[in-house]
Amino acid sequence: MSFSAVDGDISTPKPSNKSLSIMIDYIRHVGSEHRKSFGQFFTHPDVAVFMTDWVLASGKKSLFDPAFGLGVFRNAVPKNGNVHFSACEIDPKIVSFWENQTGENPEFITVGDYLRLWGERHWNIVCNPPYMRFQKFHNREIVFQDFQQHLGLRLSGYTNTASAFLLKSLSELHETGRMAYIMPLEFLNTGYGTLVKRKLLDSRRLAAILRFSCEKEIFPDATTSVGIILCDEASRNRSVRFYMLDSVADLLTFEQARPITETPLQQLDPRTKWLPLFQPEQVTVSRSQTTPLSTFGKFSRGIATGANEFFVLRPSGAHQHGIGRPSECIPCITRSSHIRKPVFSPEDYRELQEKDQAVLLFSVDTRHSTEAERYIRFGQSEGFDQRFLTRHRTPWYKMERREPSPILMGVFSRGGYKVVLNQTQATNLTCFHGFQPNLFGRQYVEHLFLYLSSRVGRKIISQCMRQYGDALDKFEPNDLNDALAPAVEFLAAMPTDKVIEAVREIQTTGTLPAWTEDMFAPLSVSDFESESVSETYGQEVGY
Repeated sequence: MSFSAVDGDISTPKPSNKSLSIMIDYIRHVGSEHRKSFGQFFTHPDVAVFMTDWVLASGKKSLFDPAFGLGVFRNAVPKNGNVHFSACEIDPKIVSFWENQTGENPEFITVGDYLRLWGERHWNIVCNPPYMRFQKFHNREIVFQDFQQHLGLRLSGYTNTASAFLLKSLSELHETGRMAYIMPLEFLNTGYGTLVKRKLLDSRRLAAILRFSCEKEIFPDATTSVGIILCDEASRNRSVRFYMLDSVADLLTFEQARPITETPLQQLDPRTKWLPLFQPEQVTVSRSQTTPLSTFGKFSRGIATGANEFFVLRPSGAHQHGIGRPSECIPCITRSSHIRKPVFSPEDYRELQEKDQAVLLFSVDTRHSTEAERYIRFGQSEGFDQRFLTRHRTPWYKMERREPSPILMGVFSRGGYKVVLNQTQATNLTCFHGFQPNLFGRQYVEHLFLYLSSRVGRKIISQCMRQYGDALDKFEPNDLNDALAPAVEFLAAMPTDKVIEAVREIQTTGTLPAWTEDMFAPLSVSDFESESVSETYGQEVGY
């Protein structure tokens, strides 16, 4: 597989200050709301030059951009290369702005929705697709019908616009052409991304994926992982290379760098998460000794109130409104910062109460006290009943009923996730996902907590994280439910007295005892075979 630039005497243009000036003027001209409504995130000019050069190395003098924007890829086309450039753009305002700023004729641009235009084929494609989550996806139902009709693909309801663009372009690419897409990489770790990955593999055209650790340099307002997907003609590809780039400048030399991972096409499974392939330290899991965490129970989102200012109360506030009775204000973990130790005990909860922290949740049904009714009327006078979630509930003030979760997992994290053994009767809001064991899993709650806290457990579970911009990691409940945990036989073999002892030590010191780390080590084949377990002693649990 070659990543060479365009051959011959074609000179590649440097990104001009004029391009950046037009971009800045447009951002000032239209405002953020217009850009958000069209999912507009503008391509770094140096990135555009790289992508254009790589694609045109196919030797075909034709280039198509499905999301023209302000023409950064057109500006990157070699001026004396005799390249036929065409494009599509859904936003007429940005086309008009580009025309007024440059004085050029936009006749090569088809103004319309690329996802609704079918029947074309293209020799080479380069694109920074609009990025909108499924909730903001324009004409989603119609677009999905088109995909079913033209490609026989049934898209998941969670598919975003960028992934839909990628699938459509892949179907339109000529056999010997090339394609480069810069886009969010979250699909590599999501359920809806399984179809996208399967089509990339089936095409046998996926050559490499380049991920940027410097996503803010690429898209300053991005909150997700960003990368470039490179597709070549099928005959060239036997494996897929995964690169991690620290800066835009690394694009110039990435071919000479060793990829983080290089995996044969036939060994890539579209059902697995691919973001871990960008991590230099891979974890090889012992499949014979593991099982999905859902074997023992289920993680669910915490309670979403829709108006924390109303539903979340301090003890003093509950007393002031006369609603402090246990049947109307229940114990609740409302902030991640309230828990600073791996084991959350009844004493810890009482300490928060004594400090008058917001640890109560207003939770009543249609039968409630006069004081509660007065508080509900107060909430209505403040407009809390008209918030997005509350106005869709009947009655608006009714909270979800949840049993306290004995294991809590932090939703967002940087540098290591937060896991808590909850020994209280407090329920939790959306700052945590809560684990509810099934009948079978109740006897293994402490065992699973120790596993999730261990070095090996953290490595295995972290492979299921969704990685966003600014080194931000996130768990969805199903990511955790699908994650691997020790098999039943493995947990059953752990002495109960040792499990209790380990919980006491982590509660006292914040550190797992060394022998516990040793016990879980065989779950990771690579760790067990190639590392000394003693090197992991003293692993701090991050809080």
